[in-house]
Amino acid sequence: MSDDFNQRKTMPENDVESRVNALETAQATQAATLAGAQATQSAAMAGMASTNAAAHAGTVGSMVAGSAGFIAGLVLGMVIAQIRS
Repeated sequence: MSDDFNQRKTMPENDVESRVNALETAQATQAATLAGAQATQSAAMAGMASTNAAAHAGTVGSMVAGSAGFIAGLVLGMVIAQIRS
């Protein structure tokens, strides 16, 4: 019975069916493209976050090293001043 129905389809029905198939394909393509874009954006944001963390760690490391050098210089200066007097 269904074979008879499929054989009796008119040209506009076949055209509508092919258009629906084309739209389904386009929709699947758009969904895949969106998923890829979201994955790319997530990776980019993760990269930015890690870069920011590394820059912050570098800044803090430089500040700590500078502070330690400053304190060592003060102590050394006081020791030299005490030796001279």
